[in-house]
Amino acid sequence: MKTFQIDIIEQCKQNDRSAQLKLYNQYCDGMFIVAMRFVKDTMEAEDIVQEAFIKAFAKLNQYKAEVTFGAWLKRIVINKSIDFLKTKKQHLQELEEVHLKVVDDNYQNEWLVDDTITLDAIKLAIKELPDKYRYVVILYLVEGYDHQEISEILNITEVASRTQLSRGKSKLKEQLTPIKFQKGL
Repeated sequence: MKTFQIDIIEQCKQNDRSAQLKLYNQYCDGMFIVAMRFVKDTMEAEDIVQEAFIKAFAKLNQYKAEVTFGAWLKRIVINKSIDFLKTKKQHLQELEEVHLKVVDDNYQNEWLVDDTITLDAIKLAIKELPDKYRYVVILYLVEGYDHQEISEILNITEVASRTQLSRGKSKLKEQLTPIKFQKGL
């Protein structure tokens, strides 16, 4: 980690408001984008980011620099987003335009989303997944977390993470494979 970053974090640990503002300004836009992947409303995403920073500053003494500060903060934002969704029973926000490639852990059952499938269809398919599958699918495929990290974030076992990802990808594949291919035509 850069010396500048370490210095700011140390100043933040001493409740230096100027340093906290610098750190906030450095990460707020990126964390807002992360929160928006989970919630539909800009105001809710802003609230989640604010709460995440408040929690991060309060728990900064627990940050051990084993990962980058951004990764540590991102995990807090994701947890706050999921907590918000669980409390409000709201749907996950549509993903930004991405080309989805689904790969099983063993790399043998790789499939690409057919070019005829629209982005809206992909968003809808993910949105329609049960919560337990949807969270793991987004954390794994979109956010890039591994199963150990997902198990910590969602408070489930790594085995449960793998199982839910596999089942979520199977459901996505069913939903996104054109009917003519599903029937073998």
